[in-house]
Amino acid sequence: MIKVFNRYELKYFIQAERYRALVADLVHFMEPDEYGDIDGFYRIVSLYYDSPDYAAYRSKIDGLKFRRKLRLRIYVSPGQAIETVDTGFVEIKQRYNRTTQKRRIVLPLEQAKRLCAGDEIPEGLDARDTATASEIAYMIRAMRLKPSAIVSYRRRAFVGGRYERGMRLTFDMHLRGRTHALEVNQNAKNLHFAPLDWVLMEVKVNERVPRWLVALLAKHQCNLNRMSKYCAALAVGKNRLYNCMEHKENVYG
Repeated sequence: MIKVFNRYELKYFIQAERYRALVADLVHFMEPDEYGDIDGFYRIVSLYYDSPDYAAYRSKIDGLKFRRKLRLRIYVSPGQAIETVDTGFVEIKQRYNRTTQKRRIVLPLEQAKRLCAGDEIPEGLDARDTATASEIAYMIRAMRLKPSAIVSYRRRAFVGGRYERGMRLTFDMHLRGRTHALEVNQNAKNLHFAPLDWVLMEVKVNERVPRWLVALLAKHQCNLNRMSKYCAALAVGKNRLYNCMEHKENVYG
């Protein structure tokens, strides 16, 4: 499993009809993600951390070139009860201009929770994981990070073929979130922060988007839309959406 990587991520917010037509073409070029079900579907739940003044949220709204945030993520297999998930992925995700960088550490879920609470750095890690865990602990102390919002969605993922091995293309649907009950593996009610008939598509490449995919995106009239799932969930959960619109703030920009 890759724990450190740099790549470009391009986001598109598309209607369900367009998504289905695009997938019908896409299956000739890419394969379903092996970690999902037979069609590549699985569920993702992420707990995002932020400072008391919501610095991560504000950095996106203000359009800062350099942004960084911390999250605890779990993957829920088809048919699995969320309370039984026992592995956590703690990630530092940062963006500079259009380049996304991630550092990730995989831990038993209870250890991951304690790390994100600033309680302890797990012992027995290798050098790379120790460095990542130390950076996480520093961020928590320096920025006074606390649980802020949970984002949940169903993802369908595809991976590149022989010539685009590092490429991934994901479709996120049933986009929901909450700002209460902030346990990542808790079965709690979420609020939809996007229409049910819309899908968030992300193209993730190491260097460039292949020409055949550029042609498919043009064919299906897919337009870039830098939606932040965390910001949208926080805005809805904290009832900030009206305030954002009134002040011309944009969680999708």
